[in-house]
Amino acid sequence: MTDKLAQLSELGVSIWLDDVSRARLTSGNLAGLVRDKHVVGVTSNPTIFAKALSNASDYDDQVRELAARGASLDAAVKEITTTDIRNACDLFRDLYTSTGGVDGRVSIEVDPRLAHETDKTVAEALDLWKTVDRPNLLVKIPATEAGIPAITRTLAEGVSVNVTLIFSVERYKAVMDAFLAGLEQAQANGHDIRQLHSVASFFVSRVDTEVDKRLDAIGTDEAKALRGKAAVANARLAYAAFQEAFSGARWERLKAAGAHAQRPLWASTGVKNPDYSPTLYVDELVVADTVNTMPENTLDAVAEHSDLHGDTVTGTAGEAQKVFDDLVAVGIDIDDVFITLENEGVEKFEKSWEELLDSVTEQLAAAGS
Repeated sequence: MTDKLAQLSELGVSIWLDDVSRARLTSGNLAGLVRDKHVVGVTSNPTIFAKALSNASDYDDQVRELAARGASLDAAVKEITTTDIRNACDLFRDLYTSTGGVDGRVSIEVDPRLAHETDKTVAEALDLWKTVDRPNLLVKIPATEAGIPAITRTLAEGVSVNVTLIFSVERYKAVMDAFLAGLEQAQANGHDIRQLHSVASFFVSRVDTEVDKRLDAIGTDEAKALRGKAAVANARLAYAAFQEAFSGARWERLKAAGAHAQRPLWASTGVKNPDYSPTLYVDELVVADTVNTMPENTLDAVAEHSDLHGDTVTGTAGEAQKVFDDLVAVGIDIDDVFITLENEGVEKFEKSWEELLDSVTEQLAAAGS
């Protein structure tokens, strides 16, 4: 039987798990996925932490200790989440070393309530970097308008970054420009840019969810024929932009100094429409120098019945652009789609963060009573 996940890795796609929890760490589950499923990194977000904290007893001992110390809510949340991230970093340390820092990466997100505040985002990113204190950490910064300068300033301080919530190619180009500026400033500040790494998390499935909804509302045969095509086309155009950004003179100067390119990371690759193949956003986005961060059910689906047939991205930009031309022709407002998705993305993470705060508040109260 073909090892589909090994095959995907050999095609240049780094497989990261889009989930982390204390249970995964203490049970050996995550170590098993590294050993058996070719997982070489982990991402987290506020929704993942909220879920982990809401229905598990794994945090009880730490919560009791925090309550006994009289820790504030924010301090408790920070200590709980960074403990998981630090332990995950330690689990991946050998992979980090063996891949020269490319993989073996673990991500933690800045407080999503800061998504529209540049200075506070930078301050929190630097604080998380110092608190976790592991070289294989990536601090996640959202690609909002306020987040773009925060990316540059954080990298300039020698901190590796995972840029999240990227939906449009236009915003992705701004992210890559911010990354290059960050490397240039880090170099000017005396940091060893060979130690700086970054990924750009380009969201996939949510694009189809939003566009398909609008296509259904239009209701014509031409519109319905475009369902399920926007997300893959968008990501393929993003990869073409990546190739362009990391081929010019500006990049070559940085590369000569040992810089690493900011890899595209396909995020939100769990398929939400049951009519589509559960491996759609893996099979159609196979290309070297990328990361695909998957929920475990997608990871299992790929292992069982992924249809891998080599590079499915290089040279597809023309075809992908035609999909977008057709979407505009049937009446889809593409700019509005991306604005809606960014706003919803920030709001969902803010809501999850509030749920996380509520859960820890209840647990602290119970532990202290």
